[in-house]
Amino acid sequence: MIIPEWISPEIYNWVVLPLLIAIARILDVSVGTIRLIFVSRGYKYLAPVLGFVEVIIWLLAIGQIMQQLDNFMSYIGYGAGFAMGNYIGIVIVEKMSIGTVVIRIIPKRDTSNLIAHLREANYAVTVVNAEGRNGPVSMLFSIVKRKDLEGALKIINIHNPHAFYTIEDVQRVNEGHFREPQRRSFFFGGIFGNSHLRK
Repeated sequence: MIIPEWISPEIYNWVVLPLLIAIARILDVSVGTIRLIFVSRGYKYLAPVLGFVEVIIWLLAIGQIMQQLDNFMSYIGYGAGFAMGNYIGIVIVEKMSIGTVVIRIIPKRDTSNLIAHLREANYAVTVVNAEGRNGPVSMLFSIVKRKDLEGALKIINIHNPHAFYTIEDVQRVNEGHFREPQRRSFFFGGIFGNSHLRK
């Protein structure tokens, strides 16, 4: 790598190079984290593209490490970039709010009000009678887009604040009723298929 004249070799080797390695690792680990989550959620066409980008960046970073085996700051930059890349990748996926989840709700009291408000907000709800520790209970199921999850939880917490609920990822959904998006990003809406929600 060509070093600019205004940067001394010492500063480059002990400051600039480790920083560049850390940035490269942040990028490739972030991409790798997103790729793994895409794989788990069934995005089989995007995952290979991200894998290609990930490994190219990794090769650039490891190439610099191999040229500086006696520079311990490069190892520190490599490790710091790896750690930060995991965090940033998870945050990015959370912000993208992709995928579908199922909410299982076991309310602590009468469910009619909660069901009415969920359906009024255009969330599909399936009710199943079950037997709990203290007797009969109603179990509610709702499959929602992850980007609509916060709205559903807000309704649950308002109209049945002590309800027990679990949330799990769903890899694939066939048919069903989904809440129409109020605001859709062109990029993510086009890639992740939000423009073809079925009722």
